[in-house]
Amino acid sequence: MEAAGRQWEVEEATLLPVLDTTLKILQVGEVEALLMGGIASAVHGRPRWTHDLDVFVRPQHARALLQMFADGGFATEEADPFWLFKATTDDVLVDIIFRSVGDLYLDEEMLTRQVHGDFHGRQVPLVSAEDLIVIKALAHAEHSPRHWHDALSIIARQDLDWDYLLRRARHGPRRILSLLVYAQSVDLAVPDMAISRLYHQIGFDPEPISSRDSRSRTGDTP
Repeated sequence: MEAAGRQWEVEEATLLPVLDTTLKILQVGEVEALLMGGIASAVHGRPRWTHDLDVFVRPQHARALLQMFADGGFATEEADPFWLFKATTDDVLVDIIFRSVGDLYLDEEMLTRQVHGDFHGRQVPLVSAEDLIVIKALAHAEHSPRHWHDALSIIARQDLDWDYLLRRARHGPRRILSLLVYAQSVDLAVPDMAISRLYHQIGFDPEPISSRDSRSRTGDTP
């Protein structure tokens, strides 16, 4: 336990100054950007640590932001021209993300819904809980199961705007439906309305349970 505590202190002492610098770069550069990833997951959902920073920006601002990090002494790399640039300092990675899984981009609606949360005494600009659920649901893969569990922890802890979440679900309705059905299976408070509307959105209307119960009581066959 003592060794684990020392490791936590080293990580915190390394990561938080880089977070401070990142927030200053975003403020001075007046760049429209929101944090997602581990920090957003920790604020909206389950308490957990992170080893990097994920900054979500518009595609047209990504290269200019990368240059701001370079000017601030970071080592920079245009890792993937379709979605990701990287900036590194003191072994801490800042991912500059401008296209998330599902062709999801930072847009005006997401910026309007942004929230400011406390992360270790810092006020950080975050994607909303609803947007993060969508991002996590779409990013989930065999090699990154944490995304699914991050999303479940947000559902468990946040008072969600279900109308907004379902509107954002247009980016991947089947994946989000799968997440919400699973969330219900572990007794998280997902309204039946949300499940029904997503089924309708993908063009499938399952027979209401009440109808099946009624048919069973009258002896009708399926």
